[in-house]
Amino acid sequence: MLKARLYDFTLFFTAVAVAFGLGAFTIDKNTFLIALMIYWLFSTLYNHLRIRAQSGAMKFDYGISYSLSFGVFAGPLGLFIFEAIYRFTVYFSRISSKTADESELSDTFYNIGAHVLIYSIGYYLFHLAYPLFEGIPFGFWILMCILALMTTLISYTFLSTAFYILGEIKSLQQAIKFYKDSNNWLDLGKTAFTNGLLLLLLEEQRWEMVVGLFILNYLVSRSFQSKSQSIKNKIERDKFEQMAYTDFLTGIPNRAFMDKKMSELNQTGEKVGIVVADIDKFKLINDSYNHAVGDRVIQHFASTLKNYLSENDYVFRSGGEEFTLILRNRTHSQTIELVERIRHGVESSSVEVEYQSSRHDVSITSSFGLYYFKVNQYTSMEKGYIYADQLLLQSKELGKNKVTFKDELTQQTPVNAM
Repeated sequence: MLKARLYDFTLFFTAVAVAFGLGAFTIDKNTFLIALMIYWLFSTLYNHLRIRAQSGAMKFDYGISYSLSFGVFAGPLGLFIFEAIYRFTVYFSRISSKTADESELSDTFYNIGAHVLIYSIGYYLFHLAYPLFEGIPFGFWILMCILALMTTLISYTFLSTAFYILGEIKSLQQAIKFYKDSNNWLDLGKTAFTNGLLLLLLEEQRWEMVVGLFILNYLVSRSFQSKSQSIKNKIERDKFEQMAYTDFLTGIPNRAFMDKKMSELNQTGEKVGIVVADIDKFKLINDSYNHAVGDRVIQHFASTLKNYLSENDYVFRSGGEEFTLILRNRTHSQTIELVERIRHGVESSSVEVEYQSSRHDVSITSSFGLYYFKVNQYTSMEKGYIYADQLLLQSKELGKNKVTFKDELTQQTPVNAM
């Protein structure tokens, strides 16, 4: 940690030497003060939009930097003044809001030193290379793209060195991976063209356009951050809702989701068939094998039921080995036919389980109670479920592996089918 702090202050004092030893004001002081005030104001405003990241013991910020345009415009000395004022503004802001880290002060000196050195190099490279690009179509923008790439490389070189001192990076390959994971071409393009446009406006002293560009960038950045946060919140809400409404063992909707869907379907007035089904002699399976085998049988039963349904149907695990189906968009006879096919499909299939270090094929049968009705003509969804559950009990009493059904629309008495 001591080596890291020495590194931070070495960068800072090197930046002081560059700024005061090589730097000099090449622009009018009033012009500099206006530019300084605008950049300080908006950089401070932008600070809460920056993303703070951490890798091991080292913390750093992600966000577009405007120091390239200011450094090229004001030179190393002007850049040092701007970075010192801006970085200490951020420091005292974090101190007052109690969000500062233990290393906040040394990190502030690192940020000042690193940014002054990086963009002082950008300043000298710009003035050295500009005559070479001046006669080339779009030469200015090509040069800004090159400078954005080079200053970004230098910036990550400084960061990688800090990581190396802290022991977070131990090889060149890790440093390269850190750079690739932390950067992309869109960020470089945004940095190049935003700083390029700001530099052109600064040189023409079009202050209203400089302010306008900063405001536009702020509004766009704020909008993207807001939308990103909204999407993130929605994903998290959807994830928690899915967890709340999904049965952990089978992956299908649970009783809570069934109650929710029944409440929604109560408003439709459509014709539906509610089916309550369970596995015959399930307790015997648990007693003969174990609960792990029982769980595997329940999963197989749930999967079999689901395979017969259309996208408009629903299947829920309503409790233990009991499942509830809501069959839609079918006539009474079509609903009966489907349930019979399901019953036969369960009976003719088997599930492979592992028990006492050997594999076994377990076959099961199931019983069904089907109540067909028009929602809320006489009966609600919740009442229809109770009727279907009573019909299931009749199937059990009549020998299991049966479908017992009733059609409320014709007042047909229960019929039992094999």
